Amino acid sequence: MKNREIKIGKSHTGFEAIKEMLIEKKSLVLDARAEKDIQHCRKYLDKKLASSDELFYGINTGFGFLQNVKIHKKELSELQSNLLKSHACGMGEEVPHDIIKLMLFLKVKSLSYGYSGVQLETVKRLAAMYNNDIIPTIYTQGSLGASGDLSPLSHLCLPLIGLGEVFHSGKKQPAKKVNDKLGWTPLSLQSKEGLALINGTQFMSAYGIHNLIRAEHLFNWANIIAAISFDGFDCLTEPFNAHIHAIRPHPGQVEVAKTMRSHLKGSKIAVGKKYDVQDPYSFRCIPQVHGATLDTIEYVKQVFVREINAVTDNPNIFPDDDLIISGGNFHGQPLAINLDFLSIAMSELGNISERRTYQLISGQRGLPPFLIKNSGLHSGMMIPQYTAAGIASENKQLCTPASVDSIPSSNNQEDHVSMGANAATKCKRVIDNVEKILAIELLNAAQALEFRRPLKSSPLIENIMSAYRKKISFNDADRVLHEDMMKSIEFIRQTPAN
Repeated sequence: MKNREIKIGKSHTGFEAIKEMLIEKKSLVLDARAEKDIQHCRKYLDKKLASSDELFYGINTGFGFLQNVKIHKKELSELQSNLLKSHACGMGEEVPHDIIKLMLFLKVKSLSYGYSGVQLETVKRLAAMYNNDIIPTIYTQGSLGASGDLSPLSHLCLPLIGLGEVFHSGKKQPAKKVNDKLGWTPLSLQSKEGLALINGTQFMSAYGIHNLIRAEHLFNWANIIAAISFDGFDCLTEPFNAHIHAIRPHPGQVEVAKTMRSHLKGSKIAVGKKYDVQDPYSFRCIPQVHGATLDTIEYVKQVFVREINAVTDNPNIFPDDDLIISGGNFHGQPLAINLDFLSIAMSELGNISERRTYQLISGQRGLPPFLIKNSGLHSGMMIPQYTAAGIASENKQLCTPASVDSIPSSNNQEDHVSMGANAATKCKRVIDNVEKILAIELLNAAQALEFRRPLKSSPLIENIMSAYRKKISFNDADRVLHEDMMKSIEFIRQTPAN
């Protein structure tokens, strides 16, 4: 029987473990060591504040430019709840629910290390929100990705004090209503807690993990779709020969060449007589281009796994060393740069896909113009390529890096910011667009393959085509292709790429 819980604490959480947690809908449980560390840190902080008048940023002072304003001990709890309320300033579209659940998990993970000074009850309530599918309403705009994701994390944590809105039991409703239903009283935040909750990179990190999971899935589909297009365009297999890649051994390039050989194994089309000496780059250089994207995904994955196993709030508390240290672990620059990197790599997967679509409809290699019988009377696949081209162009615009931008905030106290939240949300838009471009290529590749009959492609490709044809039929006359394109997206989204 599978374990339906995931223990949260200092033990390393890997990328595959997160995917498994999401697929199997596991519950979050703090391990005994985490509970002990959280309580130990909280006890130390209470004792420190009771015995000293020393100023500690955000604990007994104001925030940002107001760092030197001393707060009376009797007002420390109010200071923290005021922080959540004042910083909940998000705008724009609502963040998807699956990303918000990742935010909850990542916030619990970061607080579980016992360097943040929060109450155990606070961390357990966040875990309970995750386990009970209580999804706070959060907005895509509002974070500069430097003092942590202040605004989105404020919205994430408002329900702890009985404020904000949540999605629960199929509808959006006031958090207070859901809390009352579950018998949860609003938490009285103690010193440092509000700051610990909203300082951190969990918005950027959750988007990053979500984007990486989807990037991995789409990358695998890109290889399959490229193989279908490859046989549809009647290409030469020599560019996938292992000897070529052994002398330029980028790991991704080598892996993609191997994958393409596997996908095409047994294809009667691939081994047939060829009349062209070379293929266009969009076919011939699949290992080099797709491989570079794979190398990027693997590198970015390492950065994000490192981040989700880290403590990213401020200040950090080290009870055993009697230290409260103000620093900058909330700064999102490592994430911002890599989200931009991932956007570029995924955009290129879309760029080369659109070029293959263009080649397929060009009337070459024995294929009819626009992949339709009686072209002229019928436009066939002419306009899906327009759509793919427009989307590919949009991705190029979205790939202008966010991480090189900075606008000072908090009266120039926070004078360099990462803009990692913008990098995160536009990376998702790039990946959404790549899914559409690949779906259009698949629609065209499947159409092209039919013109190679009675020859068959590989068993893998023929099995995929059999499943695909159950959703989308061969196009023998003009029809409304938007519906086919949407079905093609759904097919990619719901079908494992193996």
